[in-house]
Amino acid sequence: MVLRVQNTMTGQLEEFVPLSGNKVGMYVCGINTYDDSHMGHAKAAVTFDVIRRHIERKGYDVTYVVNFTDIEDHCIERTIELGIPLEQLTEKYIGEYHKDMGRLGVRPADIYPVASHHMKEIIEAIQTLIDRGSAYEADGEVYFDVDKVTEFGKLSHMKRGDMKAGARIDVDERKRNPLDFVLWKAKKPDEPFWDSPWSEGRPGWHIECSVMSMKYLGESFDVHGGGTELIFPHHENEIMQSEALTGKPFVKYWLHGGLMNVGDEKMSKSLGNFFTIKEVLAEYDPLTVRFFLLNTHYKKPIDFNRQAVTEAGQALGRLQNSLDNTLHATGTASDIEDGFGAKVLEARKGFDAAMDEDFNSRDAIAHIFDFAREVNRYLEGQQPSKKSIESILEAFREWDDALSIFKFEKTEVDESLAATVEALIEERQMARAAKDFAKADEIRDKLKAMGVILEDTSDGVKWKIV
Repeated sequence: MVLRVQNTMTGQLEEFVPLSGNKVGMYVCGINTYDDSHMGHAKAAVTFDVIRRHIERKGYDVTYVVNFTDIEDHCIERTIELGIPLEQLTEKYIGEYHKDMGRLGVRPADIYPVASHHMKEIIEAIQTLIDRGSAYEADGEVYFDVDKVTEFGKLSHMKRGDMKAGARIDVDERKRNPLDFVLWKAKKPDEPFWDSPWSEGRPGWHIECSVMSMKYLGESFDVHGGGTELIFPHHENEIMQSEALTGKPFVKYWLHGGLMNVGDEKMSKSLGNFFTIKEVLAEYDPLTVRFFLLNTHYKKPIDFNRQAVTEAGQALGRLQNSLDNTLHATGTASDIEDGFGAKVLEARKGFDAAMDEDFNSRDAIAHIFDFAREVNRYLEGQQPSKKSIESILEAFREWDDALSIFKFEKTEVDESLAATVEALIEERQMARAAKDFAKADEIRDKLKAMGVILEDTSDGVKWKIV
């Protein structure tokens, strides 16, 4: 099957064909390192973790880069507020980020570049842009000259006349054009700074990502990801300055995920409406949170609320029960082939087809639900075959490799619950022996309400948790 991706640049579903055969370069904008990561960051990280996993499942060798932005207004304001060096703040929140992502099952990136560690390369890139006439210096600051760009707005599909200074564009009288953006800022009092040919200061946000991505992935690479809020101006400006530096196309496929919202607003630290990953994981199982994030197509926004996360946990529990039932059935399986493997193969094909259509985890999970219902009927209706059990477990393992939402250890039944169930089963057997079938059915219904399913066999009554 062919992998197709929705490219923000073209607005089209395109067949995924890497620039260099089997090698794929993938860059995703990471966090600003001034506070604990929130659920918006979790959505982005889990989204691109799954995208990376699926590209690898297609047989590609992915180099995955996620940056940390530590030279940024919020970071600098926080260091001044706390009275600590920038490096100390950066190290603290990078460490917390890795802890949070580890709990969410996000596989580590191959490279985590930090903006402040790349100052030499950033200054060299800015000087190159000046030398080529794509940037200019004014009062110790350097700006990119958008009038030198012929293809303006090709990612956001906005025209120059549609953009107004003072909306999403800084007003600065030193700019030749209001749309010009800063590459180097002169220092302000109490701010950290670096020496440059133009002034003591620091780089602008956009140039950092261009320099870091191209250093590790080359002047042109395959995939650049981030949230939709980054399309303009951040990613648009990245394209302009990168292509001015190299004269080559910057990125082949641009992938943007929908926002994490709270009500009608984007979840944001600046708005004060955010929930940190730590807060959420103190209340919910990490697999529940991950499932909640993946049970929506990555391009769509998600509204964060506790009811939705709780319902996600209940839904995931139904899938986990099917897996648990299969794990528990391994000891009673027979050597007789029964043909259920054909349904397993069909489900696996459906899952892959959904993921191949722009990483549609929502539809892929729907295929797992359909399959789980088939598995439940299969296990309840007959003695399963060893081969079928193995193929069911293989499918779940494959899907977990793609989504990382399941537990594969056999769940141990609580001893007190087991004693209660055994006592009720014995009471039911006595009622049946006395031909009190109404009472026997009542006990069976009581057990069902407890999540216990009975199976009357020639070897006696068997039960399982569902």
